[in-house]
Amino acid sequence: MKFRTLAGREVSAIGLGAMPVSMNNDKKIPAHDDAVATVYAALDAGVTFIDTADCYAPSWDQMGHNELIVADALRSWSGDASAITVATKGGITRSEGEVWGRNGSLEYLRSAVEKSLRNLNVDAIDLYQYHRPDRWMVYGDVMSNLKTLLDEGLVRAVGISNASVEEIEIAQQVLGEGNLASVQNQFSPSHPGSIDELRFCEKHGIAFLPWSPLGGTGGGAQRVGERFGVFQDVATDHGVSAQRVVLAWELALGEHVIPIPGARRATSIVDSAAAAGLDLSDDEVARCSASVGIFAA
Repeated sequence: MKFRTLAGREVSAIGLGAMPVSMNNDKKIPAHDDAVATVYAALDAGVTFIDTADCYAPSWDQMGHNELIVADALRSWSGDASAITVATKGGITRSEGEVWGRNGSLEYLRSAVEKSLRNLNVDAIDLYQYHRPDRWMVYGDVMSNLKTLLDEGLVRAVGISNASVEEIEIAQQVLGEGNLASVQNQFSPSHPGSIDELRFCEKHGIAFLPWSPLGGTGGGAQRVGERFGVFQDVATDHGVSAQRVVLAWELALGEHVIPIPGARRATSIVDSAAAAGLDLSDDEVARCSASVGIFAA
């Protein structure tokens, strides 16, 4: 495993997106022990960064489901859990009848953080990420609320998710120089639109965390080699999966990039983790980038 810097800590270059063991597009949720086993597999493969969120749950009345699975896995894992960085997210609400909403108020975010602290069984959250913008609120005001939580010591670092370049700039201004640890946006061959945010983060020393880096739980990850033939061609040359090449390509886009592929099965995350050891040539990276419409800045 290779390592990169996130929130002042060294973490594995490939993280685990834990969401699929609690919610996914085909609504097939593994049994608790199987979900824990998937987290074990990631940890045993050298993954030291896990991404979760309070809203990752099979239903509205099970908020915190995913955080509890991560906590159970870390509590019972045979390795050194203190070396694992766990990030969670808040700001999305779920209520009876599966009514989804967003709330960036200080009152709500503090309540959400306190619940996440209990779910994860920690004194402070390693990295707390604002999940999605609450368009009824001024973005800078929400960042001020996150800064309060940071100042109070409830969270050790702050990140944002699903953010534009403008929102990243606002977060930087409000949180203060060096206090925005990460940006987590959707990014993959099928969703390359956040390349501007990826490049902005590189210039400003901010970790960029691609979510759904293989194309998502709806089948995009499974068919990525079919949809994007260059990745399959490179994979064939290396004798590995197309999925592994996709992650290796994303890693090659910058030392600040830390993909967090989701996994519902142990075999998936083991293959993904191995991408950290796959070195692509400059030509292969350029070919992959060009195939999805990304060219040198």
